[in-house]
Amino acid sequence: MKARYFFAIIILSVASITVGNAQPVDPGGDPDVPITGIEILIGAGGALGLKKLLNKRKKSNC
Repeated sequence: MKARYFFAIIILSVASITVGNAQPVDPGGDPDVPITGIEILIGAGGALGLKKLLNKRKKSNC
């Protein structure tokens, strides 16, 4: 009977060590990067420059 309990304790110990040392799963692909502030500023600057250019052309044609 002692051998049976000893064997059960050994098996449970090995199983818990194996589960405790398991590596995490692969998280998958790279997540998408959100648009940051610098891209918004570049887009706003381009839109402002285009607006000024169009206003300048409009004034020179009149």
